[in-house]
Amino acid sequence: MSVSLLLVPLALAGAAAVQARADRRHDGVTVVQVNTRMRDVGLLADALRDTGAVVTTTTDVLTGSWGEQTLAFRRDADGVWSAHAAGTTTERAVELVTAVDTAYGRRVQQAVLERIRDRAPAAGLRLESESVQDDASVRLVFEVEQA
Repeated sequence: MSVSLLLVPLALAGAAAVQARADRRHDGVTVVQVNTRMRDVGLLADALRDTGAVVTTTTDVLTGSWGEQTLAFRRDADGVWSAHAAGTTTERAVELVTAVDTAYGRRVQQAVLERIRDRAPAAGLRLESESVQDDASVRLVFEVEQA
């Protein structure tokens, strides 16, 4: 008997609604905040690099810079990262966060695939085939080992 598993990239599974808000600071600079669904700091840093960003970190902030454009990511009380961009338009900030979110989704998919491959033998499954579809989804076919 075999079991098929289809992993769809997070971006295709339906991204959480992007919510952006622009606020004026007292010094006249507009700061745009874009909420995300991202939680894992390592995957976020890798996703930023995947989009060509130079990444820097401090205790509370993860920053991605693309030339003169910068997004500063901060965690909320639930551990979800939100992006903050100064001196840009809401549309540009959402565009950058959407690109990072897509790269993050690919990173999540790869992490899940690695976990499944590593844990399959302990569950009595042997990987028979793996294929990547045109939409970037991955189909894994496992053979159920006889007890």
